[in-house]
Amino acid sequence: MENFSIYFKQSATYQLYRLFTKQVNDFFTTLGEITRKAIDTFAYILKLEIDRKAVLEQSARFGVSSLPITLSIVGMSAIIVAMQVAGEMVKQGAGNYVGQLVTILIVREDAVIMSGFAIISMIGSSLASEIATMRVTEQLDAMQALKVDPIRYLFVPRVVSGIIMMPFVVIVAAVVGVLGGALASNLAGGLNYRAFFDSVWYGLYMKDIWVCLAKAVVFGGTIAIVSCTCGYRAKGGAKGVGIATTKAVVWSFVAIAVWDLLFAAAFFF
Repeated sequence: MENFSIYFKQSATYQLYRLFTKQVNDFFTTLGEITRKAIDTFAYILKLEIDRKAVLEQSARFGVSSLPITLSIVGMSAIIVAMQVAGEMVKQGAGNYVGQLVTILIVREDAVIMSGFAIISMIGSSLASEIATMRVTEQLDAMQALKVDPIRYLFVPRVVSGIIMMPFVVIVAAVVGVLGGALASNLAGGLNYRAFFDSVWYGLYMKDIWVCLAKAVVFGGTIAIVSCTCGYRAKGGAKGVGIATTKAVVWSFVAIAVWDLLFAAAFFF
């Protein structure tokens, strides 16, 4: 029996089982840590214990630095969609609905999702690697020894800047996307700009805009919380910084996908 136990623990089945249980345990540990850090962070925010100077610095980083790549991604994706949709709809006699369809897609999904992906790639990974480096070089331990709360000093400004700046980034991205869609519709389907924007005027509702902005607020806060938490939990030197950064990106992608599903079910189902 003892020999069987030894052979079983060396088998591929047992190794897969250990890997699976480790991944499940790590998933729930990370989820719990993110939830706890979110509660601690928003406790400071609700008490207005916020370093305004740090918020301004992080807002410039979160908003301005991410704009070029965000506008490029949203603009290109809107042009691609409009190029493929406009020509076919005009052929079918549905040219008057092209602007409505393209704009609803951009405002409801494309602008906020693509902006989220761009910000995760640029800002989220940067936040995670920055805090992970502080962790592995024991700077966070030094802060705690000096009775400085890392949650208040590091998390709060980044989360507040994400919540504030993400809606502005999404608004600019949506405008660029709609303009790009109008241009592509004109070139691909011969649709004139007046027909496109008349369709937008009659087909886009304030509900779409408010839901888009609400999603932007939630996405911005979520990206900051997830990235900071993954960086905070880093260990193991330079390799740990890389793992924490990768985990922050993956978790942020999953988190905004889940939030997007919840918003769609709540407002458009």
